[in-house]
Amino acid sequence: MPVPPEAGGPRIVMVSHYFEDHRGGIEIVAGRLARELAKLGYRVTWAATGPAHDDPAWKTLAMRAWNFTERAFGVPLPIPSPAAADALAAACAEADAIIVHDALYPTSVVARLAGRRSRRPVMIVQHIGAIAYRNPLLRLLMRLANGLIARPMLRGAEQIVFISETTRAHFALPQPSATIFNGVDVETFRPVANADERRRERATLELPEEAKIALFVGRFVEKKGLHWLRALAQAHPHILWAFAGWGPIDPEEWRLPNVRLFRDLSGESLAGLYRSADIFTLPSTGEGFPLVVQEALACGLPVLCSDEVARADPATAHLLSGVTLDEARRDATLSALSEAVERLFAATPDAAARHAFAREHYSWASAASSYSDLIMAMIDRRGAKS
Repeated sequence: MPVPPEAGGPRIVMVSHYFEDHRGGIEIVAGRLARELAKLGYRVTWAATGPAHDDPAWKTLAMRAWNFTERAFGVPLPIPSPAAADALAAACAEADAIIVHDALYPTSVVARLAGRRSRRPVMIVQHIGAIAYRNPLLRLLMRLANGLIARPMLRGAEQIVFISETTRAHFALPQPSATIFNGVDVETFRPVANADERRRERATLELPEEAKIALFVGRFVEKKGLHWLRALAQAHPHILWAFAGWGPIDPEEWRLPNVRLFRDLSGESLAGLYRSADIFTLPSTGEGFPLVVQEALACGLPVLCSDEVARADPATAHLLSGVTLDEARRDATLSALSEAVERLFAATPDAAARHAFAREHYSWASAASSYSDLIMAMIDRRGAKS
């Protein structure tokens, strides 16, 4: 495997729409990948919108941006200011390679154009495909954006990495690409050791000791399936539904006594909430293979998700319970989700097997090694053309 030298290795500009403190899956993955590449000797500059995110592993390029779409529609599309776009273009021109997370973001478009002008190789890591918004206008805009922006961006990239097989299948592009599943921190995200630890975790989070707990982790937005979870919470009042995250949808406004919110958990405190739960639920669409599913598996939880997420990694077929989400057949879909919830609660726990699977298949070191191979090959190809 071609690995850069420990000092003075290739310069990488990593571009994402936000830094980690935005707490979305893409940003968290970008931060962890930046750290892993820095361990391999790359000199990483992480460019994203928002306040500077200091870390000894990388340099930070914090960009000012407008983000009215997230406030209005729950769709994060921060538009960098002219000065921020110029700073990003300058950083890209000085890099040996550029890594862009997802093609649709305005920050990604700026980086791709900067790479083309400065003749720097660009890798696009594509996380999502199409999002089946219930709003027909948003569905149309998503389809147009994928056709007019995402596909041309991907076709013009020197290297494409898909983070799931469903995302790869959605775009079905003819040029060579790779599928690299995200890694997961299996030391932090681990199963509960015993009943005493679960009691302590639940007590810390002020959760009932004997309750049946279903967990959701993610942004509170439509594509995550919050409307399905609201219906499930209403249909299953004997289950406590824990929601960890934030966003424009506020589950507290549902006024359901069996719903609890956790807005500021991350890292070890979030892992404690996973360990407190009995099952994990994510009836989302258009996401590829969300990091929270991998975290849930690492914590040993049975997972209920959409069928598209269940197909994202064929190796997980025996571990995920996928349900087809059909907005046109709401009653049938809700019935299928309800049956899956009851089935998962009744199933024999097998937390150790799920954690062992996550440890073996979702290693960050292995993922970073695969990225490094592709980055070095991309740099070598561009150098041969010069």
